Amino acid sequence: MKAHKAILVTESGETYYGWSFCESLTSLGEIVFNTGMTGYQEVITDPSYSGQIVNFTYPEIGNTGINNDDVESRMPLLNGIITKNICVNPSNWRLNQSLISYMKEKKIMHIYGIDTRKLTKYLRSHGTMYGCISTEILEPRSLTLTMLNEIPLKKIQLKDSVVNASTPASYHPSNIRPYFPCYYQSSQQKDNLLKNLTVIVIDFGVKYNILRNLNKYVKNVIVVPATTNSQRILEYKPDGVLLSNGPGDPENVQYAVRNVLDLIEAKVPLFGICMGHQIISLALGLRTFKLRFGHRGLNHPVGLDKTISISSQNHGYAIKMDNQKLRCVKITQFNGNDLTIAAISHKIYPSFSVQYHPEASPGPHDSETLFLHFIRVIELINRYPVIV
Repeated sequence: MKAHKAILVTESGETYYGWSFCESLTSLGEIVFNTGMTGYQEVITDPSYSGQIVNFTYPEIGNTGINNDDVESRMPLLNGIITKNICVNPSNWRLNQSLISYMKEKKIMHIYGIDTRKLTKYLRSHGTMYGCISTEILEPRSLTLTMLNEIPLKKIQLKDSVVNASTPASYHPSNIRPYFPCYYQSSQQKDNLLKNLTVIVIDFGVKYNILRNLNKYVKNVIVVPATTNSQRILEYKPDGVLLSNGPGDPENVQYAVRNVLDLIEAKVPLFGICMGHQIISLALGLRTFKLRFGHRGLNHPVGLDKTISISSQNHGYAIKMDNQKLRCVKITQFNGNDLTIAAISHKIYPSFSVQYHPEASPGPHDSETLFLHFIRVIELINRYPVIV
């Protein structure tokens, strides 16, 4: 197992020297940082990181290797990994292969041996930016020129990042195995009965743990591509529709915004997660904006008044405060760190959404009950239809 010299250059010219187990590779992407202390495998396989280079602030990753149960999608879509250390001798009872062999197999470009916390502080001060990792171009000026020439093309290619992250065809997620042990709060135990309901998941880059949570409560879950039109979705006669997480700028997927507006007007119960939250908000006339360095970690406080939950988050965009446009919407939670909108609920239609990940994986389970809440909303609407 041979390490090769590698360099990381940001579009602003910052240069970091390190090592990589990938030979003769160059990768370009938006550099973002994740502050989680656990769950590197779930982060690597989260489709929301499509096209990005993830800087892990935790000093060592790879110590438990890679297993077959904790993947969150069919394949990793991120463009690179930055870390201080990579464990070369992993140990875990579920271990299937080392992180190093996984990255080589999947051709995930990476660099280790750099000061990741210094890089994080730089990104916090200057905002997220494009960067390039290379083991074939080791002269910073040459790599900077190469990167600056490619960035405009890269931005065009990633204008609609959802297309690459979404499923190409509809499917039933029955082959996704549940976690054991399953984590249920005592109040959920009596409600853990499969309901004879049909829930459609619009896949903007769905994580498998969202599907696992739905499979706990619903007999018929159908995942459809992000481009599926509202008429086709309504032909399934869904009891509810879940809008998944996903990568990129939500304002670049206007086809989804139009479809969701149709579903809202059809009075179908909707539950939006992360990208799904932003698309519901856009459909209601709100706007999004890009955060300076995003929210990516496992300990973000969300709540209202004196109630706080700890959440897992991964997004670079948020909803703008607009009191005039918010008249039809109730803000049910704010982010405790920067007071951005964390959750909304429509005042008339059965639609609600959150800017964080209640399925976690990795992260806390404080908000996992939202899936059960979604099922209860569906049952309530089936019993007492909305009349507008």
